[in-house]
Amino acid sequence: MTEPVEFADVPTQIGTFRIAYQGSTVRVVDLLEQGRKQTGTPIGAVRRKPPFPAASPPRQLQEYFRGHRAAFDLDVDPDTTSDFDRKVWKILRAVPAGRTISYSELARRSGHAGSARAVGGAMARNPIPIVIPCHRVVGTEGSITGFGLGLWRKRWLLDLEGAWPIRSRSAEGPSHRGQRTLDELDDASERRPRAH
Repeated sequence: MTEPVEFADVPTQIGTFRIAYQGSTVRVVDLLEQGRKQTGTPIGAVRRKPPFPAASPPRQLQEYFRGHRAAFDLDVDPDTTSDFDRKVWKILRAVPAGRTISYSELARRSGHAGSARAVGGAMARNPIPIVIPCHRVVGTEGSITGFGLGLWRKRWLLDLEGAWPIRSRSAEGPSHRGQRTLDELDDASERRPRAH
């Protein structure tokens, strides 16, 4: 028997998020704010109220905002999207909390070097923010740009994850007192041997 599509409203420090899910697969995360464009709750979805079961998508979202969870143990399945968007989002989901990636680097890793603008479009179309962490994508020089939920929320999320302030060689000069720049972190991750 197929699990029902459910939705729950999760109040957080930066607004209330509505998460629609089926089992451990998230379909939509919307910020419920007047005037904010929303993806919409799937037709026929059943409302769930707290307390939420352990490991359920709304419980994981609560734990994230309380600082008790850095990574989500969830699948994602947006209703409509392109193959390009899905590929970019899959690579983005591998960027851990506390780290950032530039639009151009995300384009390169997805096999579309030079397509930073198209990656920006994929971020704008993301119907599952937070879980697909588009807030971790920054400008080449570490600038905070392009976040549909508001740049102050992007900065807040990066701060929650320990990735703010971002130090970038080109924006602030060389790193100071042993702090590593955004560029140095990206360089180090490229040189690190990968586990098989």
